[in-house]
Amino acid sequence: MDDAGEPKRLSVFERYLSLWVGLCIVAGVALGRLVPELVRALSRLELSRVNLPIAVLIWLMIYPMMLRIDFAALRGVGRRPRGILVVLFVNWLVKPFSMAFLGWLFFKEIFAGLIGPELGDQYLAGAIILAAAPCTAMVFVWSYLTDGDPAYTLVQVALNDLIMLVAFAPIVILLLGVSNITVPYDVLLYSVLLYIVIPLAAGAISRSVLLRARGPAWFEGVFLARLRPVTVAALLATLVIIFAFQGEVILGKLSHIALIAVPLLIQVYLNSGLAYGLARWLNVPHSVAAPGALIGASNFFELAVATAISLFGLTSGATLATVVGVLVEVPVMLSVCSFCNRTRHWFPAVA
Repeated sequence: MDDAGEPKRLSVFERYLSLWVGLCIVAGVALGRLVPELVRALSRLELSRVNLPIAVLIWLMIYPMMLRIDFAALRGVGRRPRGILVVLFVNWLVKPFSMAFLGWLFFKEIFAGLIGPELGDQYLAGAIILAAAPCTAMVFVWSYLTDGDPAYTLVQVALNDLIMLVAFAPIVILLLGVSNITVPYDVLLYSVLLYIVIPLAAGAISRSVLLRARGPAWFEGVFLARLRPVTVAALLATLVIIFAFQGEVILGKLSHIALIAVPLLIQVYLNSGLAYGLARWLNVPHSVAAPGALIGASNFFELAVATAISLFGLTSGATLATVVGVLVEVPVMLSVCSFCNRTRHWFPAVA
């Protein structure tokens, strides 16, 4: 409940994201079968292994997120040091490495007979890329639903984005290398530049200029509000295109979507539980512990999808694995929100 006693609500898109993803699967598969010439034409629009239509759509998703990041908030990084350290530990020292282990366990061992070695490598690669890209803009929504401290959430997102600039590529290279999966390093670094460095810089500059020119009320209430439908449309269009390319694969291997989801689900609950448990052990207030658990569980799926496409292609198993991450994001995170709200009494009422 909010301060006025009204129940907190998600937008229609946020609440039913998994349904929209499911509809995109159907629409994409149908598009691939009905107009294959159009799909092939889109696939040929590439520059330096980057599919241009997908790149534009990904940018329309990532840039608005970067606009929301106020790096001036980093001045308050010392206000909640225990909560911040817990999330940094989970996000950068636990999440990628535990995902690599879970991916190996399920895709290379438990499910090996069902998916085969080649797809096992692809799904493992996609899972690793997903886990190495923490913290999507949806975190602000999850924090709101648990009465999280908005300033703390903003600091965490800004700090994780800065760390991602230097840590994302090395972690992906390390874990894929250990898993004996070949990585085109130049393409990975190009993806970091295209999907992290440039949007982050563009977002920071645009935010500063627009805030000075029009003020925070217009920026938050008008400009970002107008961008929100564009972001939603870009995400759904990206998924339709991906599934248009993946249509034949999906029709032949529908069960693989469920298999991919298993380690991803375990990973989300493992990380959120670890972050929440550590916060409780350290006597962190609930307004910090709850968003910390959600940030520790969330993935920057927009970046993960873009990177998987650049490294392995639109029709790859790695790309499919990252898209499954989008599919499971909302129901899983809503369940974590619900658990955090039911266990509010575990934590001290004030910092």
